[in-house]
Amino acid sequence: MILRRFICYNASSTVSSIAPSPKKKPLIFLGSPQVSVTVLEALFNASAAPNSSFEVAGIVTQPPSRRDRGRKVLPSPVAQYALDKGLPSDLIFSPEKAGDEAFLSALRELQPELCITAAYGNILPTKFLKIPLHGTVNIHPSLLPLYRGAAPVQRALQDGVPETGVSLAFTVRKLDAGPVIASKRFQVDDLIKAPELLSFLFSEGSKLLIRELPSIFDGSAKSKAAPQDDSKATLAPKIAPDEAWLSFDEEAFVLHNKVRAFAGWPGTRAKVVVLDDKSGQQNVLELKIMSTRVCKDLEIQDGGQDYVTFKKGSLVFPCGGGTALEVLEVQLPGKKAINAAAFCKHFDPTFVVNL
Repeated sequence: MILRRFICYNASSTVSSIAPSPKKKPLIFLGSPQVSVTVLEALFNASAAPNSSFEVAGIVTQPPSRRDRGRKVLPSPVAQYALDKGLPSDLIFSPEKAGDEAFLSALRELQPELCITAAYGNILPTKFLKIPLHGTVNIHPSLLPLYRGAAPVQRALQDGVPETGVSLAFTVRKLDAGPVIASKRFQVDDLIKAPELLSFLFSEGSKLLIRELPSIFDGSAKSKAAPQDDSKATLAPKIAPDEAWLSFDEEAFVLHNKVRAFAGWPGTRAKVVVLDDKSGQQNVLELKIMSTRVCKDLEIQDGGQDYVTFKKGSLVFPCGGGTALEVLEVQLPGKKAINAAAFCKHFDPTFVVNL
């Protein structure tokens, strides 16, 4: 009894002499591909700062899938990063749908004050959106209300826009239509491809998010967030694999923008006929077009509208409207990408004809 009272006395005196540290606000991150890792890394780093008011309490991501050459079943890049950071596996959720009751029940137990999404890849139902105290905030790589949807960067490049950006917006049930907390604009280089631009915009979006987190947690972000003008909205629908084919009846700048937009996935493809100038034999080749630029000093000779020529390290494809596209890098099925000079050397002395 004496020992028991002594222990109780010392415990109480210790508690009263040391002020308890404030509990950090639980935040849930939702993302799946590699570009999402940039945002998650920024959140982990910010949460580790001495003055941080939040912690990453859980991760929501797409289920493991088969990918890479071996077609192994692998966790999403976000899940793998979280595991590498030491987040317990029972705090990494990968529901087939974000409306699954078992998942929502587990999420409620974590009592998140905020959810952050960055290329998660699943539709969030109303019963999900009601859980976090301060709502759900999305990093969207466009200047909303422009390019709402699954492929904002790809569709913007396909349209050849001179300017784009990244937006931080509250998530509502209508697709990418929530009030915008903040956004940042950037000029678009006419040679940049979708993977590079996507990575850049999510990197900048993570900085925007960290800057705005205090206002989101204290509630002031909701009062300053600007409603979107739906009359100015444009859509960025998901890319279909059959969009990958190039038609050289179109003008060169249209094809160049498509190559930039679809780089990574699904890529852009074209079929050409290779003629042997000695035997007259024809072979059809399917080429993946990797890098291009618009030809600025085109001189097509009479009768040469269908013929691809080699000029200054590029394959020059005649296109619609009297324009031409310089193809700088190609890839044959099952082979590594090679530059135009290596391609021409391999097929010399043949002529390549646009199909």
